Amino acid sequence: MAPPDEFDQAVARAEQRRQQGPTAIAARYDRRIGRVVIRLSSGLEVAFAPHDAQGLENAKPAQLDEIEISPSGFGIHFPKLDADIYLPSLLEGFLGSRQWMAAHRRTAGSQPTSGAKPPAPRGTGRLSENRRKAAVR
Repeated sequence: MAPPDEFDQAVARAEQRRQQGPTAIAARYDRRIGRVVIRLSSGLEVAFAPHDAQGLENAKPAQLDEIEISPSGFGIHFPKLDADIYLPSLLEGFLGSRQWMAAHRRTAGSQPTSGAKPPAPRGTGRLSENRRKAAVR
């Protein structure tokens, strides 16, 4: 168990964080748009696709219909999945641990592409080397 002074310091840090940034006041899963929507104390709403968040990536809509907010307003809990999201990290764009985010980026980055080349820049007034060769033939 932590000494009382460490506990008091942690409570003070939490209160300072609560005063500095928004907290969650409501959360729901919107089946129509397929997003988890979180209403913040600032009046804004933040939405994200469940498949983009660690612990929710394979969730079915029925597993997302129950969402709890921690008393501090910093935690979003999905009881049917036993998954949690930390609001300050979510607002910074992190939807999972560093290791999970790195693996998720690698997977997203390895998607097949159409194979089409991007268009050449315009306005240079010169033909590329390949186009010059084709024009000479």
